[in-house]
Amino acid sequence: MLARLLPHPLLTLLLTVVWVLLANGPSAGSVVVGLVLGIVLPLLTRPFWPDRPVVRAPATVVEYALVVLWDICVANVQVAYLILFKRPEELRSRFLVVPLDTLVPEAIVTLAGTITMTPGTVSCDVSADGRALLVHALDAPDPEEAVATIKRRYERRLLEIFG
Repeated sequence: MLARLLPHPLLTLLLTVVWVLLANGPSAGSVVVGLVLGIVLPLLTRPFWPDRPVVRAPATVVEYALVVLWDICVANVQVAYLILFKRPEELRSRFLVVPLDTLVPEAIVTLAGTITMTPGTVSCDVSADGRALLVHALDAPDPEEAVATIKRRYERRLLEIFG
């Protein structure tokens, strides 16, 4: 019965927490609305999730979220610095091809979303076979290091989470 009401319990929890954070603080009303959204949205989207993703390392999800939040904060400062103090011709803007070690669609989507949410980078495309991600970086003086950083900070953790 509980599995029918909560087909994706982690998504329910995530939606509730995000709603409460968007409401600028916890209150009884925001928690109730968050729970309703957290229960109703997964139920409405259940037909689009034929195979439920398996989260193999829930603790790594928390670690991943903290790393992403930290990287977003740091990248905001770095992009502000680039905009304020570097001339456009000094930027080493380029496309990077990030080879993927995972074929799990949820991991690839999470990685692409993480890259796009981090200021200064944007995911542009996934190869047809799902083996590479095309990323544009605002300033990447060393493309190999930029790719290695993406794989080390994000993809490694996503491999632990989704297998």
